[in-house]
Amino acid sequence: MSQIPNPFGTNARSGPLSYESRADVTSVAQFFNTVYAWMASGLALTAVVAWWVSTQPQLMRQIFQGPVLIILVLAELGLVFAVSAGINRFSATTATVLFMIYSGLNGLTLSAIFVIYTKGSLASTFLVTAGTFGAMSVYGFVTKRDLTSLGSMLFMVLIGLILASLVNLFLHNETLYWIVTYAGVLIFVGLTAYDTQKLRNYAVQTSGDKEMSNRLAIYGALDLYLDFINLFLFLLRLMGNRK
Repeated sequence: MSQIPNPFGTNARSGPLSYESRADVTSVAQFFNTVYAWMASGLALTAVVAWWVSTQPQLMRQIFQGPVLIILVLAELGLVFAVSAGINRFSATTATVLFMIYSGLNGLTLSAIFVIYTKGSLASTFLVTAGTFGAMSVYGFVTKRDLTSLGSMLFMVLIGLILASLVNLFLHNETLYWIVTYAGVLIFVGLTAYDTQKLRNYAVQTSGDKEMSNRLAIYGALDLYLDFINLFLFLLRLMGNRK
């Protein structure tokens, strides 16, 4: 869900780099400014769409009754796969458009949280998520530890988490529900640090290639957007007050 193929091939170094000796600090800063700007834009679009749809009862019924929700979920998965698989083919503009379409569609499917949870708990959970995400992103950027093995392990655990969630749709086991919830928080906390370090490495390796740097900035925004959204949703299970 949160993994993007390495555009530099299997021989590219994936661990921490000393970017002071490899790239202009300014270019790395510009890369991350672009990443966080597009990530924030995607989150804002998702929030606005989700809130607006939640105020339209008829539209809500159309989305959450019948096959529409399944179609939306499949479309979102398809867009994430398309952006990730097209890392070496799509232009930055195309990737940006696909990312924003995905963010809008995600707003449709997340509109239910505005109906289920109180506004106060949504706001407080968002603040906690932002603080946790920010702290782990800073850690991922500054740490000298190679987080590659951690990222690989977390991705495998994430697959198991998805399968467990699907199974629990039929079992409705409360214990499994809470295990998945706490595990989800830990997974996306770790992936936030890992993905940030991965993006720092990408920023270093593409410092002389503006086109590739622009493309990877969008892919990075999608990566961190997914980390933030999923962390928020798992924390909402723990902190959210239902109406």
